[in-house]
Amino acid sequence: MTDYQDDIAAIQELKHANGAGWAAIDPESAARMRAQNRFRTGLEIARYTADIMRADMAAYDIDPSAYTQSLGVWHGFIGQQKLISIKKHLKSTSKRYLYLSGWMVAALRSEFGPLPDQSMHEKTVVPALIQELYTFLRQADARELDLLFTQLDAARAAGDETGAEFIQSRIDGFETHVVPIIADIDAGFGNPEATYLLAKKMIEAGACAIQIENQVSDEKQCGHQDGKVTVPHEDFIAKLNAVRYAFLELGVDNGIIVARTDSLGAGLTQKLAVSREPGDLGDQYNSFLDVEEVSEAELGNGDVVIKRDGRMLRPKRLASNLYQFRAGTGEDRVVLDCITALRNGADLLWIETEKPHVEQIAGMVDRIREVVPNAKLVYNNSPSFNWTLNFRQQAYDQLVAQGQDVSAYDRDKLMSADYDDTELARIADEKIRTFQRDGSARAGIFHHLITLPTYHTAALSTDDLAKGYFGEEGMLTYVRDVQRREIRQGIATVKHQNMAGSDLGDNHKEYFAGEAALKAGGQHNTMNQFS
Repeated sequence: MTDYQDDIAAIQELKHANGAGWAAIDPESAARMRAQNRFRTGLEIARYTADIMRADMAAYDIDPSAYTQSLGVWHGFIGQQKLISIKKHLKSTSKRYLYLSGWMVAALRSEFGPLPDQSMHEKTVVPALIQELYTFLRQADARELDLLFTQLDAARAAGDETGAEFIQSRIDGFETHVVPIIADIDAGFGNPEATYLLAKKMIEAGACAIQIENQVSDEKQCGHQDGKVTVPHEDFIAKLNAVRYAFLELGVDNGIIVARTDSLGAGLTQKLAVSREPGDLGDQYNSFLDVEEVSEAELGNGDVVIKRDGRMLRPKRLASNLYQFRAGTGEDRVVLDCITALRNGADLLWIETEKPHVEQIAGMVDRIREVVPNAKLVYNNSPSFNWTLNFRQQAYDQLVAQGQDVSAYDRDKLMSADYDDTELARIADEKIRTFQRDGSARAGIFHHLITLPTYHTAALSTDDLAKGYFGEEGMLTYVRDVQRREIRQGIATVKHQNMAGSDLGDNHKEYFAGEAALKAGGQHNTMNQFS
C-alpha cells in the first residue's frame, strides 16, 4: 500500500470509531487533503530540506559535475512559478534550490520603500519572506495534486482502469515543489544574540541554510559596492556559533551555515583584533593592517599602537575612525577567513569576488583545500558583473596568449554590439555557457546562484509590455507577447483562476457541502476557453 492508501484506510477507521457524527466525511477526500498538506510546519520543511542539501553536498564531493543551482526570488509567487517551470521542463527539482537575497528584500520588501543593501530594512521581513515562499510552494503541491485527483476521478468514472492506475502511480510518486532555501541574514543584524534570535525565526519559517557575512552589522554594504568593513575573526565566529545554536535548539541538527567573506573587496576594519600571543588568530588579522613603525617620541595624542617583534607599529587610522588594510592583501585575508570559518562550524563558503573568473576563484580555493580538502563554495553569479565585457576580455586575453591577431578588437570596448558576430564573441559566450560547469569542476563551487535575476526580469518584461501596450500596438502586445506564448508554452498562469486556487476551492466546497456546493468553475467560467 502507498501512503495515500494508508491514509484512506486510517481515516476510514477513524470515521468508523466516531460513529454517525462523521457520516458526511469521505476518507479519500480527507486523505487527499493530507497529501496536499505534506508539510505542516516550517521546522518540518527545514529538517527535510537540510537532509536534501547534505545529500547533495556528499554527492558533489564524489562527483563535482553534480553541482546545485538557484535563482534569487523576492516574492512567493515568483518562487512558485520558478519551481513549476523546473518541474515542467526538467521533470525534477533535484539539485535546484531557491535563494533569498538580502539585496532584493531591501530593494523590494521594506515598508520604507526601496533601500540599498545596507541592512536598513526590517529584519522581520526576512523570515516573513521565507514563510511566504513556502506557502506558495505548498500551494503549488496542492494545486498539482488536485489536478491529478480530478484526472483520477474522470478515469474512474469512464471505467478506465489502466488510466486510473497510471494516474494513481503519479500521485504515489509525486515530487514536491518544496526545495531548500539558502537565506541571507546579511551580517546578522546586530550582536550575536540578535543574530541568534533572527536565525531562529528564519529556521522556524523553513530555512535550512543561512548565509552570513563577515562585515560589521552597522556598516554593512552590498558585496559589490565600496566601503566594506570586516570584523575580526573572533567576532564572526561568535555569530557562526549563534546560528549553530539556533539550529540545534530547534532540532534542525543538519542545518547548513554558509560563511561569506567580503575580504577580497573590503579594505577596512572597525576594530583591531585581540592578540594574546604571536601568531594567534588576532595577530594574523592585525598583520594585514597598513602600519608605520614609530618611536615613543613620535606618538601623538590618542594614537593606538601594536607591538610586534619588539617594534611599535601605528595602524593608519582614517577620519572615519576605521583602520585600513594594506593593498594587495585581499586574497590572503580571504583564505584565512575561509579556513577559520570552516574550522569553526561553517559548512560552506561564499567568496564575494569583483569578477567571474574561474582561475581567480580556483587559486583561492586551492589554498583553502590544502588545509580543508573538502572545502566547497556557494558562488554568486552576480548581475553586478558585466558578464559580456568580462568574458570577451577573457577571450581577448586567451587569443593574445595563443599568438593570434587581435588587431580588429578594442579590448576596452568589447561590449559593443559591433563584436556580436565575431569569433571572439562566440568564444566568450561559450565560456559563459560553461562557467558553472567549469567553476564546479575546477574551483570547488558546489552551488551556483544568481542573487537578483527576477528583479531584472520583472523590469525587462514590464518594459516590453508597457512599450507596446501604451504605444501603437495596443492590446496586440499583450496577446502576442504574453497570452499567446502562455498558451503555446503551457504556462500554468494562463489559467490564472486555477493558479490562484479557484478549482482547488471548488473541490473543497464539494467535500464540505456535497451537491449543495456553490462552485465557481461551471460552464460560464471564462477559463474554460483555455481548456
